[in-house]
Amino acid sequence: MTRVHVRIRGRVQGVFFRAEACARAESLDVSGWVRNAEDGSVEAVFEGDEERVRSMVDWCGRGPSGASVDDVEVEREEPTGETGFHVR
Repeated sequence: MTRVHVRIRGRVQGVFFRAEACARAESLDVSGWVRNAEDGSVEAVFEGDEERVRSMVDWCGRGPSGASVDDVEVEREEPTGETGFHVR
């Protein structure tokens, strides 16, 4: 079990980033949340199997088709037993 807190910068708001991240996380059985930040970035927490969490982080580097990702900042955290995935 692993948990990461990520911040994605670039053209990532208004391109369905949160909705697609949610659908992808649910399909991979990854828990956590995703939200738009006031600075124009997207912030997310992914918790679950290490390989599946890594897959989510890799996807964040690309994002949905309308996104243009400039940077993905990843910080490891202690797992908290997060359940489900939510758009905030």
